[in-house]
Amino acid sequence: MAAPPPSGPPGAPPRVLGIGDNVVDRYPDLGLMFPGGNAVNVAVHARRAGAEAAYWGVTGDDRAGEVVRLALEAEGVGTARVRTVHGPNAWAEVGLVGGDRVFKGSDDGVSVFALDEAELDTLTGWDVVHTAYSGSLAGQVPDIAARTRVSFDFSHHWREPWAAGLHRHLFLAAFSASQLDADTAGRLLRETVREGARWALATRGSAGAVLTDGDSWWQQPAATTGAVDTLGAGDAFTGTLLAALTAGDDPRQALAGAAEAAAAACTAHGAFGYGAPLPAEGPDATAPGTGGVTTARGPAEGAGPLPTAAQEGPRPPRPHGENR
Repeated sequence: MAAPPPSGPPGAPPRVLGIGDNVVDRYPDLGLMFPGGNAVNVAVHARRAGAEAAYWGVTGDDRAGEVVRLALEAEGVGTARVRTVHGPNAWAEVGLVGGDRVFKGSDDGVSVFALDEAELDTLTGWDVVHTAYSGSLAGQVPDIAARTRVSFDFSHHWREPWAAGLHRHLFLAAFSASQLDADTAGRLLRETVREGARWALATRGSAGAVLTDGDSWWQQPAATTGAVDTLGAGDAFTGTLLAALTAGDDPRQALAGAAEAAAAACTAHGAFGYGAPLPAEGPDATAPGTGGVTTARGPAEGAGPLPTAAQEGPRPPRPHGENR
């Protein structure tokens, strides 16, 4: 089981760290790219829900990496441990069919990394760390859980050989289960908490979401909205819910807020906004400068180095952002 979380001052907002993948989601039909990636999106939505949030990861020194960094700073998500290295930022290509996103390809770019012992030890200062199947840290979940609470997004990868062994380490286990009927999703959640997770969540698209702690069950209907782009809706739900559960809020109210955040994420393109023109050179173009990103707020914090990765955990095959 995860180590006890650090105790902050009474009334202080929860401290939520997203760590792992980042991408730009490329929309060729729109001529735009948007910042994203599971760990980035969850950190942004936890911040919007009132948490103190930061992101750790590796971005490229191209225009795409700059788009990710500027958007995080504009959202007030800490970037002090974001490392920028020479090479292309990770990307995923997205198409839209009736408002639903379809992934057409992806590349990890320079995003793969792992945590060394010194980095792991700094995690004790966070109330919860969120990562996902789409990053490179699944193999380090037990090490992270020895320092603080861990949230992990499995998407639909719960049958992978490495997946079940993570359950006992988790504060929140999140699954994308729109392809499952209610009984099958319930069995998945029941097994997950029986194996040690504190909370287990299944998001089921238009069928809503289910959350359990093993004793009680909460069902949340999907909020009604006119969907322009469903990309990022699941991450918006998870980030909003995670901030509330970490703060000790009532699960029913937490789920309602998460559903509203997910619905709002469907009303515009990209995971959380900040579209920028696609570079004519392609996804690996290096284009220094700061123009072209539409931001809601100004930068909050400068980027600094993340020490070099020490090792790599199991990496299930995926396009970045699948089922986000």
